[in-house]
Amino acid sequence: MNDSHVSQKSIQLLKDLTQADAISGHEFEVKSIFRSRLEKAGDINLDRIGSIFCTKVGDSEAPRILLDSHMDEIGFIVQRITSSGFVKFVTVGGWWSHTLLAQRVNILTKHDKVPGVIGATPPHLLDKGKRDQVMDLQDLYIDIGAEDQRQAVEDFGVKPGCAIVPVGPFLPLKNPKLFSAKAFDNRVGVALVIETLEQLNNHPNTIIGCGTVQEEVGLRGATTIGHSTQPDVAIVLECPPADDIPGFDSDATQGKLGNGCQVRLFDPTHIANPRLADFVIQTAEEHKISHQIAIRQSGGTNAGAIHKGHAGVP
Repeated sequence: MNDSHVSQKSIQLLKDLTQADAISGHEFEVKSIFRSRLEKAGDINLDRIGSIFCTKVGDSEAPRILLDSHMDEIGFIVQRITSSGFVKFVTVGGWWSHTLLAQRVNILTKHDKVPGVIGATPPHLLDKGKRDQVMDLQDLYIDIGAEDQRQAVEDFGVKPGCAIVPVGPFLPLKNPKLFSAKAFDNRVGVALVIETLEQLNNHPNTIIGCGTVQEEVGLRGATTIGHSTQPDVAIVLECPPADDIPGFDSDATQGKLGNGCQVRLFDPTHIANPRLADFVIQTAEEHKISHQIAIRQSGGTNAGAIHKGHAGVP
């Protein structure tokens, strides 16, 4: 991110959104920010699965243009507490177990956030064969400092079903253009939806800005939002990974950090409407907006579900 083109107000919004704890199915903190920022910008509604959307009518009720962003982040759910007070968990969304060891987390109880650290059997106590293997998720646990199960449950309030969220402070890096935080996927998209609806005036269409739920576990919010909002066209705002990294073929890079947004034309879940894609690219070129073209062999976004909803949505 280049903060020479981004206001401090926008940076603060992104900080607030990334520091909100909102794994799939528990998007309440992000939803609260969305509502508070947009309640004066248009009509706020929710669908029955929990997605929130703000409708802003311009000079005409049609076409209805949906700006979608998902609110949830990947995380974990408490499965059980051992007799010794350690927390066993299941993953919510896609995780590599490589990244989990020593990860700090917060367990969200009814009244508090309980800090903990993901651990496993130390390498000193493993035979060489296991030391050289990727740690199995079943072998991981969360240490919350509880002396036993009773203390974890009765004193700390940790119970099966509690959401668990990674800790990732919003950190400006030495390069002033860049920041580190958790949940840029997809709080960047949520921030874009919020600021677009706040700033958009005198437009000829009906704009619907949406924060969808449960994208990370199967595009579930996106499956219902098309029926709830009945859009004529949709633009999905996502935060895909940059691929200008060590170990990746530089000739194959389609998402270089700092080179502008990606316009995704294809992934296994969705093929962009050619006319809409051409319009977006032509508009970017005319206004000298940096952009990159992405064709992906894997992954997907809410577009994979939204385009199949309602009567079909380009």
